[in-house]
Amino acid sequence: MNEIESRWQPKNEKPYVYDFTLEDWQQWVKDNGEAGFRAGQIFDWLYVKRVSSFDAMTNLPKALRDRLKEQFDFVTLTEVAHYRSKDGTVKFLFELSDGNAIETVIMKHSYGNSICVTTQVGCRVGCTFCASTLGGLKRNLTSGEIIAQVVKAQQLLDETQERVSSIVIMGIGEPFENYDAVMKFLKVMIHPKGLNIGQRHITVSTSGIVPNIYRFADEDTQINLAISIHAPNDELRSKLMPVNRRYPFAELIEACQYYVAKTGRRITFEYALMGGVNDQAEHAEELAKVLKAFPMAHVNLIPVNFVSERNYVRTPRNDIFTFQRILERNKINATIRREQGSDIAAACGQLRAKHMESGAR
Repeated sequence: MNEIESRWQPKNEKPYVYDFTLEDWQQWVKDNGEAGFRAGQIFDWLYVKRVSSFDAMTNLPKALRDRLKEQFDFVTLTEVAHYRSKDGTVKFLFELSDGNAIETVIMKHSYGNSICVTTQVGCRVGCTFCASTLGGLKRNLTSGEIIAQVVKAQQLLDETQERVSSIVIMGIGEPFENYDAVMKFLKVMIHPKGLNIGQRHITVSTSGIVPNIYRFADEDTQINLAISIHAPNDELRSKLMPVNRRYPFAELIEACQYYVAKTGRRITFEYALMGGVNDQAEHAEELAKVLKAFPMAHVNLIPVNFVSERNYVRTPRNDIFTFQRILERNKINATIRREQGSDIAAACGQLRAKHMESGAR
């Protein structure tokens, strides 16, 4: 854990049960004089049966259940609000044990249910078009608090015998500034005895924390990487994304090239279109020149969401298609993100921002 991550760590009296990987549980039962198979039983109760209390773990001896109660807590995600869009999107506003609020979204697709998880309470990256940065960064989430969002979503889907089929780490916060917790979260998500989500069905998004792009490339996973790029050059990107002043555009592109060379996998470049700011034909041409270095690159064009505290307006529909055509003419694959949950403020950070206006955290 680096200095930045440790500074923003929560001060929990006890670890959460979801903070432990199966290997952690195996070590814990050994240290506590329990039979090795107990680790698998605990893991099964958490991720297959998805219970919410130690008392529900009925095949564990009472003495073991009592010890678990003494040493661990379940994550407390108190549901403050729960909205369902006409398109099937479900958005949760959860309150954590310390009173801070986070968001989690379930999105319905033809291929299954995708969940968008939050990794931090707030965000310090400061993108000028994003509601998540309002109020700055409060703290990192633990791996258990990230996992609990998926478990909560799956418990809702259990009611209709559905399952979480994919995960996007694109909620509130910068995942690569909470790198260790995110990697632990991923380890549990993909474990065949856990929720068993396929690696290629998980995408982690970063605004461009260059050192951790290199780290992620060296992890040897099949998990997808998305880069929030939002501009084709240094000057404009620095205006939109202050993180670019810390990790300049050329350094970001170099790190992305390393990732592609090391993994052989494509990168998705996310590009939020803002009317009259970064959506002109010359921006599309310049972006195409930059991305020609990535033969498998995919650009996800995102019509910017209106945020009352920001001044950006949405790019006209015809201009969005023009931008896409320019990229495709330059042999850059580009799609336009389908809007979901616009009637319930499902865009990242919007619901929490409204909650904060009421004096909450």
